[in-house]
Amino acid sequence: MVTDAGTLYGVGLGPGDPELVTLKAARLIGQAGVIAYHAARHGRSIARSIALPHMRDGQVEELLLYPLTTETTDHPGGYQGALDDFYAECAGRLAAHLDAGRDVVVLCEGDPLFYGSYMHLHKRLAHRYPAEVVPGVTSIAGAAAVLGRPLVERDETLTVLPGTLPADVLTARLRDADSAAVLKLGRSFEKVRDALLEAGRLDEAWYVARATTSAQVVAPLKDVDPAQAPYFSLALLPSPAQLTFVPQAVEKSGPGEVAVVGLGPAGRPWLTPEAQDVLATSTDLVGYGPYVDRVAVNPRQTRHRTDNREEAARARHALELALDGARVAVVSSGDPGVFAMASAVLEAAADPRFAGVRVRVVPGLTAAQAVAAKAGAPLGHDYCVISLSDQLKPWDVVAARISAAAQADLVLAVYNPASRTRTWQVAAARDLLLAHRSPDTPVVIGRDVGGPEETITITTLDDLDPAVVDMRCLLIIGSSTTRVIEHGGGPVVFTPRRYPA
Repeated sequence: MVTDAGTLYGVGLGPGDPELVTLKAARLIGQAGVIAYHAARHGRSIARSIALPHMRDGQVEELLLYPLTTETTDHPGGYQGALDDFYAECAGRLAAHLDAGRDVVVLCEGDPLFYGSYMHLHKRLAHRYPAEVVPGVTSIAGAAAVLGRPLVERDETLTVLPGTLPADVLTARLRDADSAAVLKLGRSFEKVRDALLEAGRLDEAWYVARATTSAQVVAPLKDVDPAQAPYFSLALLPSPAQLTFVPQAVEKSGPGEVAVVGLGPAGRPWLTPEAQDVLATSTDLVGYGPYVDRVAVNPRQTRHRTDNREEAARARHALELALDGARVAVVSSGDPGVFAMASAVLEAAADPRFAGVRVRVVPGLTAAQAVAAKAGAPLGHDYCVISLSDQLKPWDVVAARISAAAQADLVLAVYNPASRTRTWQVAAARDLLLAHRSPDTPVVIGRDVGGPEETITITTLDDLDPAVVDMRCLLIIGSSTTRVIEHGGGPVVFTPRRYPA
């Protein structure tokens, strides 16, 4: 292989629509020093017209003009000999650029190695120079797309045939094929049409010309005038399964369902694949406004945003939507079963009116797990989860549970520690814990974990400052065995799994 040579690129441009040019193809076209393309004697190149938006001033253009198309020739090697000489001459011209260190892009409609002229240059040059083929959308794929019919389903096979085959071969292949594409119609059109008729497949056949371009034509092949069929047209026999498929109207049969979905602490990386699937297949999203806003907008779905203090009404609304056949996702931050919407929905579902509505809970990563992971492993042994909010239970109950957990030497994960209207509970909880815990008990304050303002603060129970704690925080209060060590350049908190005897 020639050292310090340029690279040869065979670049597929797709069936004709400039927007079907791949990003890689566009980049290479813009970067190359030399652009080569084939054309018939008229000199017009469809490939160049597709690539033109990506070309730049100053590039060398090599027009590879075919010496003949379908006419006869006096070349001693006949038609094939004339083409062999032509490709050898073209390869020599491109080799001169490659030897000089210039990258050469050879433009090719469709895919370079699917009935493409580039393959004849590749065979002559790829063993001598660095070469790369950039695939493109084939004419068959483009034709199937504009026709809107599947090519093959399940165990079916696709047969690809050039229209230049003998008539009897075409007939036999088409008779035995599941699906088929016949390329290079042009002057072979009548022969292909007769072969389809003889094979008993003419009524299934479609004609597609210049697929994906502004000049595309799609029609039943039996209705096409042979004189109007260009070389770049094809006959298509789509999947036979299409002939027996009878579409059924989608009807709602009974109630839909309610899925209570945990979004995790923040952002898509914290969302489980199961939760993503439920959100994607739902017809309606219900939830506290900021949580609904965390789900990517889908115009197919209806979004129902509510205030955070309307849990019971929100749950009933979701169930009523499901009664009418909707697939409802009720969204919660973190895990829906931890101080969130799962219990509210299930409580509302106890109403006999909603007996036929399926309710399922889709778990999410809860804040305690997220904060613990950021700090180390403070929840490595027995722990409990407590909310400091006294909105739904008396403070006396909260205080009793804090004291009980402290006496039992459990690590505490404290949710809802403070809000704009609740500012004193953190100090009260700290004092209750100090009655049973050492002042140097490790405390982790996790704020906005997973969000843009994420902070993890490690302090002690004695130094816990209530002023730095708000509703976006979660606290983890260590047990008597929780330790803080320096590791990896910073403090790490963990609770050993083995408890002292």
